[in-house]
Amino acid sequence: MDNSLLTALILSFIEGLTEFLPVSSTGHLILAGELLKATGEKMVTFNIVIQLGAILAVVVLYFQRFLGLVRPKPGVPFSGLPGLWLLFLTSLPAGLVGLLFGSFIKKHLFAPLPVLLALVVGAIFMLYVESRPHRERVRSLDEIGPGLALGIGCFQTLAVLWPGFSRSAATILGGMILGASRKTAAEYSFVAAVPIMMAATGYEFLKNWQLFSADDLLFFAMGMAGSFLFALLAVKVFIVLVSRMTLRPFAIYRLLLAPLVYWVMTY
Repeated sequence: MDNSLLTALILSFIEGLTEFLPVSSTGHLILAGELLKATGEKMVTFNIVIQLGAILAVVVLYFQRFLGLVRPKPGVPFSGLPGLWLLFLTSLPAGLVGLLFGSFIKKHLFAPLPVLLALVVGAIFMLYVESRPHRERVRSLDEIGPGLALGIGCFQTLAVLWPGFSRSAATILGGMILGASRKTAAEYSFVAAVPIMMAATGYEFLKNWQLFSADDLLFFAMGMAGSFLFALLAVKVFIVLVSRMTLRPFAIYRLLLAPLVYWVMTY
């Protein structure tokens, strides 16, 4: 494992910038890892564990929302036990799929052709959803109900089953199809990412902690700090963008990225 701090900084920049955008952080990290010669089991674990920094960025940006989950606010539907129940429903399908098929997916689908197809199919799906008449019945987090939360969770399994599809793309598009405004779907995607990503990060670290030594601590610290700062920026900018434009530019970007990722993974 190339544990230079420059490598950690570059990978953290990519992770923080792409984790919450509908462009597939997996595809970008594969590309960067190959170009930087930062590959192998330890680097796969590193790329997952530094998601903790991106998670913390969302917690900071939506601190009042997360605080409301433990200190319920009168008159705020998305708080306390009702809010926790919604997040549980969204996390449940992906969590079950990850536990049942995680090893198989990592072994057989984390390969050039599946990742290429996920980038392309996700882009086409994005263009299709944006081309449909979009009836916005849910325009804030406080209007999200159990049915919508579970529905978004079912769409989230696309990202678990298919590396390269993008968890953010799956949840945002799922929310839009089910009647949420683009901005609300994006915000809920960020908030709902926290429990599922924390579970995945914790599980991966506990499973592979023996691969690392004390010499790797600074490398990990740089990765998490970088992903935190870059995710802060990415989420803020993305919320402004989705309030003013469609997701079509991200779809086109994915179509341009797909052949490059495939070429790097095969050569």
